[in-house]
Amino acid sequence: MNRYYQHETKGLFMRILVYGAKSYDVDSFKAEQTHYPSLELEFTETGLNPFTACLANGYDAVCAFVNDNLSAMTLDILAGCDIKLVLMRCAGYDAVNVEYAKTLGITVLRVPAYSPEAIAEHAMGLALCANRRIHRGYNRVRDNDYSLVGLVGETLHDKTAGIIGTGRIGAALCRICKGFGMTVLGADPYPNQKLVDEEHVVDAYVSNEELYQRSDLISLHAFLDDKSYHMINDKTIRAMKDGVIFVNTSRGGLVDTPALVRGILSGKIGAAGLDVYEEENPNVYRDRTDEIFDPPTAQLCAFPNVVVTSHQAFFTREALAQIAHTTMTNAQAFADNQPFIKQSVVC
Repeated sequence: MNRYYQHETKGLFMRILVYGAKSYDVDSFKAEQTHYPSLELEFTETGLNPFTACLANGYDAVCAFVNDNLSAMTLDILAGCDIKLVLMRCAGYDAVNVEYAKTLGITVLRVPAYSPEAIAEHAMGLALCANRRIHRGYNRVRDNDYSLVGLVGETLHDKTAGIIGTGRIGAALCRICKGFGMTVLGADPYPNQKLVDEEHVVDAYVSNEELYQRSDLISLHAFLDDKSYHMINDKTIRAMKDGVIFVNTSRGGLVDTPALVRGILSGKIGAAGLDVYEEENPNVYRDRTDEIFDPPTAQLCAFPNVVVTSHQAFFTREALAQIAHTTMTNAQAFADNQPFIKQSVVC
């Protein structure tokens, strides 16, 4: 039985603490909250970790994001605060100790999809920017330097794109690449044959190994697990075409960063666009301009053919609205003992 509070004017309502809330989170959730009068949201800019989990005391649920820490210790403290529901306002749940949450009887829900086109568009934007050195050209023009030396790229038309993972996001990128006039190869343990037979946006499904060998552009949209961890490493990079354009908007742990750097230095990787990287967690969504430290991005951004953004691929108004809608719909379903949105249940 879920815990509720009696408010003198609102009646029964459920209290949710939203961790790591930025101004855009507050705006999108408050706009959606008007449709859920029995859900009361409170926001804190503080991220969720073992040291801040106690702030959830007196609430019914917490809402966390991809860069929060939901380790066993955090979950223990949340359970001690009688939290029964964790709402992840993202698709990934790598940060959650799922098996331990199960033992504590904590329900963990996620947002299975939010504007997959937004992430696919960002992936192509990174590919174009890194390949054509648009960021470098822009900075030159700002300095009144109009030379083109060092800015040459590759035409994508008639080239081959390899999409690893053809779920909603990968499928959206397949459509974009096909629109560029590219041959599109897919690699996925569960191929979506409709993309081949009906939409005609995937020319063929192949093994990862064949995709590495044939693709001029490789974009990752795979799920991170023990099997896919560091799937991009020295060995797989050596198997790629010389000068390949590489993009990752999926999960940082899919790529061995030192191996990626070696691939860039050797010229095997001709351009790289990264919205995620393995060592990103201390930096994501934080302003660290007043700190002195040596992040991996310092080395990556030193290359003229690399573009790095900070977990920004999802960041559109439409995606924020969908995140808020799915999260609050699931919270209401939990309160009412009703079915959750499809594919939302983590445990």
